[in-house]
Amino acid sequence: MPAPPGPVPAGPPSPRDHLSAAQARRIVLGAQGFADPRPSGRVDRRHGRRVIDRVGLIQIDSVNVLVRSQELPLFARLGPHRRDLIPLLTASGALFEYWGHEASHLPVELHPLLRWRMDAAFRGDTWGGVAAVWREEPAYVKAVLTEVRERGPLTTSMLADPGLRSEGMWGWNRGKRALEFLFWTGQLTARRDAGFQRWYDLPERVLPAAVLAAPTPTEADAQRELLALASRSLGVATARDLADYYRLNVPKARPLVAELVEDGRLLPVAVEGWGEPGYLHPDAKLPRWVRARALLSPFDSLVWERARTERLWGFRYRIEIYVPKPQRVHGYYVLPFLLGDRLVARVDLKSDRQAGQLRVQAAYGEPGIDAAFVASELSAELTELATWLGLAQVEVVGAGDLSPALAAALAP
Repeated sequence: MPAPPGPVPAGPPSPRDHLSAAQARRIVLGAQGFADPRPSGRVDRRHGRRVIDRVGLIQIDSVNVLVRSQELPLFARLGPHRRDLIPLLTASGALFEYWGHEASHLPVELHPLLRWRMDAAFRGDTWGGVAAVWREEPAYVKAVLTEVRERGPLTTSMLADPGLRSEGMWGWNRGKRALEFLFWTGQLTARRDAGFQRWYDLPERVLPAAVLAAPTPTEADAQRELLALASRSLGVATARDLADYYRLNVPKARPLVAELVEDGRLLPVAVEGWGEPGYLHPDAKLPRWVRARALLSPFDSLVWERARTERLWGFRYRIEIYVPKPQRVHGYYVLPFLLGDRLVARVDLKSDRQAGQLRVQAAYGEPGIDAAFVASELSAELTELATWLGLAQVEVVGAGDLSPALAAALAP
């Protein structure tokens, strides 16, 4: 089990064409920022930018049962920090929102590499309802763009004629569909307010001029660079892993991966237990050990690709938000718990803001763990998370084989 955090000796993997499963895990954790100790002093924008540069993007999700998902990757790597780091980085021009791995906060330097996706969206390669509004009502979409240009930034409800909300899960009116089409195609960009609402505006009023003036690479060149960036963030990965990181088409990505290998920008490697070839980033480090302790968002880039998570850790993980309650196995909003270089437990968490409690709805340990030790470390991490969220206490209220040990560890 891990010792207290400290400096982590690391270096490039020695020349080899084979990695053990344990080595692959440590390389992946190092690439994702978990081999470094958390900052001991004040955490500022430089720390946040360093994390985002390392992981490449942070996925956005609206579920707020614990906290918005996009806040958790920074906490997992930095510990407690001012909770407006992402808005501060966005306001400073360092980040922008677009479709990376789903809706994402991205470094602005990636804007030119995603213009092919904006062009594809203009040709109709996006959600059906979003693409349909341009085909069916082009004059209306143009009028919305003009309105934002003349009045912006605007929310959907501020449009002169937003239309009526449709039925269904999203309940979008035609104004929202028009704004989303303009967002997908890059004609508008957006920022979030404290209530998670998008405010749409012209890119030239939001993004740095130097970024907008940067040359637009070809689609193949842009995707090749995105694959290389994914490799840097993943450390070691299959071609499918690399393509998934920025949601690229896997068959089209494979020849680009081969070109990166030919150019020496990816190193082929066999990984113990993997049924597909692996690719190692040339700058990947192999830490001698990893002493991490972190709760992971379901949408953290370390675990968002479930097949990869199972391949690396033997940890079968599924998000059960949309599963009917009687059919859920582990809970509604379940976070894996990383301890050392292993995923050792999972907890279903909820912020009861009115009661001032971080509620553990369920806690489950992985086979073979030292339950008392894991519970002790998990209790410390939950207590730190609760304090960061402004909650007074952690309360274990639910089921799971680890819940009794966790409750005992949390007892005063």
